[in-house]
Amino acid sequence: MHRDLPIGIFDSGIGGLTVYKELRQLLPKENIIYFGDTARAPYGSRTKEEICDFVDEIMQLMSLCSIKVGVVACNTITVLGTAMLSKNYNFELIGNNTGAVPALRDSKSKRIGVIATETTIASGKHRADILALDSRAVVFPRACPLFAQLIEAGSLEGDELRQAAYHYLTPLKEANIDTLILACTHYPYITLLLQEVMGEEVVIIDPAVETARQVQDYLAENNGLKINGEGSSHLYFSNRPEQVRDITGKFFDTTKCEFRLLDITPLARYYANNLSANASYLG
Repeated sequence: MHRDLPIGIFDSGIGGLTVYKELRQLLPKENIIYFGDTARAPYGSRTKEEICDFVDEIMQLMSLCSIKVGVVACNTITVLGTAMLSKNYNFELIGNNTGAVPALRDSKSKRIGVIATETTIASGKHRADILALDSRAVVFPRACPLFAQLIEAGSLEGDELRQAAYHYLTPLKEANIDTLILACTHYPYITLLLQEVMGEEVVIIDPAVETARQVQDYLAENNGLKINGEGSSHLYFSNRPEQVRDITGKFFDTTKCEFRLLDITPLARYYANNLSANASYLG
């Protein structure tokens, strides 16, 4: 593994930038390439076949970029299984952390809520991880399909979002959970609203923090941490990169980030016909 190669992060849209934010803070020297499929987001209500087709195109892009590790900054994609996604590529994939460990650490009652997309909730992944660590825990999963859709559209406040939050979270509040896992990378954008609905006594867990630490540990164990220089950030999107900059500028410093439009479908075709593609294809 060459230390100066970039870390590749990808998501169905802008949600994975919450993972990017944590990685950039933790590993300031690393070069990072991000791809958000904003033209086809959100993935959470799509079929498994559709998602796999989309992800295959993204994986081909990451291979062209010659990344040293790939970060699946999307729970919907992660629950499909990173082993299946990475079988044809020569870099390791790290899926989004479930947040089970910090949730159990911070929960006093062991009554834990999980909110996510329909696909993620249906997988049962978070519930299984929590119960594997502590069989006494009681898990309350709740699908919140409208959240990612509204966040992708830049609606981070307003009556529609507030009504959705109360609709989705009231059953969890009534269940007396004391810890809530944000099992979709979009949800940290609305943490303040979620905290307001649940109350200050409920601990909210953002698994992006643990995901960033997993990446750091993997690179350290494989002698892959970049040692010198300031890291670069190239952020690519399949639709409306400037709107993404406006939305995310409220959450992290975007002044040193390059936001660029990128249609990956032609890249997928290019890769299929040019298996020896140069690693510096994107520059």
